[in-house]
Amino acid sequence: MAFVLEPRREPSRAMMLAAPVIAVALTLVVGALLFTLLGHNGALAVYEIFVRPLFNPYRWQDLLVKAAPLAIIATGLAIGFRANVWNIGAEGQYILGGLAGTGIALATLDLDGGWVLPLMVVAGILGGMAWAAVPAFLKTRMNVNEILSSLMLNYVAIQLLYYLMRGPWKDPMGFNFPQTAMFSAAQTLPVAVPGTLIHLGIPIAAALALTAWFLIARSITGFQIRVVGLAPRAARYGGFRQSSTVWLALMVGGGMAGLAGILEASGPFGQMVPQFPTGYGYTAIIVAFLGRLNPLGILLAALVLALTYVGGESAQTALGLPSAAAGVFQAMMLFFLLATDILVRYRLAWRRPAAGHPLPAAGQGATKTRAEAATA
Repeated sequence: MAFVLEPRREPSRAMMLAAPVIAVALTLVVGALLFTLLGHNGALAVYEIFVRPLFNPYRWQDLLVKAAPLAIIATGLAIGFRANVWNIGAEGQYILGGLAGTGIALATLDLDGGWVLPLMVVAGILGGMAWAAVPAFLKTRMNVNEILSSLMLNYVAIQLLYYLMRGPWKDPMGFNFPQTAMFSAAQTLPVAVPGTLIHLGIPIAAALALTAWFLIARSITGFQIRVVGLAPRAARYGGFRQSSTVWLALMVGGGMAGLAGILEASGPFGQMVPQFPTGYGYTAIIVAFLGRLNPLGILLAALVLALTYVGGESAQTALGLPSAAAGVFQAMMLFFLLATDILVRYRLAWRRPAAGHPLPAAGQGATKTRAEAATA
C-alpha cells in the first residue's frame, strides 16, 4: 500500500483561485513557527512584515514604489509563461534597461528639455529587449533551452554593471565611490502625487497591466499566445509559428523588464550604483505565478511581495531579524504555491499495487506505455 498522485478529471476553478490565498496563509503560519524556532518572536515578525506596513501611510507610499517594478516585470513574464516560454533572465534585462537609460543620461547631463527622459525610457526598453534577444536567437536557431541561457545572462549583466561603475562611468566627483553622477532634474522621473514618494512609474505599471489584460483576453495575438502554450500541435495546425511566439514573448518580457529598470534608475535611485540589482527580476517570477499569470491578479500579487521588502526592512530595525528574512518568506510562498497547485491538479490516493506490477508514476494513471500500445 502506498500513496500515489492521480490526475483529477477537471481541476476546480474555485481552488485554482483559492490556491494563492492558501499559499500566503501557509507562509505566514510556517514563517512564524520558523522564526520562533530561530529564537525570534515569530508572531511579531509576521505582524511586523505583513500587517504593520498596511496601517502606516508612509509605508504605503514605499509599498507602491516597490510594487511598481514587480508588477511591470511580472506582467511581461506572464505573457511568456502563458506561451511556455520560460524567461528567467528578467533580472539581467532589468539591469540592462537601467544601464541603457543611464548611458543616455550621462550623454545628456548638460542638456535640458522634455525629450531627455522619454529618450532614456526608450533606451531602457530597447536595452532589455536586446538582452532578451540573445536567448530568443539561441532558442529559435539552435534550440538552446531559454531557461539556462536567460538565467546565465543575469550574471553577465551584473558583471557589466560592476565594470561600468568602477571604470568608464565612475563619477570623478563622487569621492571615489563606484557610482555615476546624479541625474539632472530633466532626467528624473516626475512625482505623480506632490509631497509623496509616488512617482510616475506607479500609474504606468497599472496602465500596462490593464493593457496586457485586454490584449491577452481580447486580441488575436493574445489568442495565439494562449494556444501555443496550451496546445502546440493545434497552434501549428492553425498557422501559428512557435518561433515567432518565442521572439514575441521574450521581446515583451525583456522590454518590460528594461522599462522597470530605467524607471527605477531615474526614480528611486536617481543614478546608477552597484546596488541596483535588487532581485526584482527573480521576485517577479513569484509575483507572476501568485497572480495566476493574469495581469490584474499580478497587481495584487505585487503588493503582497512588496510587503516582504517593506516589512522586512522594518523588521530588521524593530526586531533585529536578518536581512534574509524577506527572501525566506518569498521562497516559502513559492514553495507553498507550487505545492497547492499540485493538489489542485492531482489527488492523493491510497493504492495497493497488483502482484508483479509497480505503482504508476504520478500523472501516468492507468495509461498504457507505448510498447504495450504497439503490441496490443
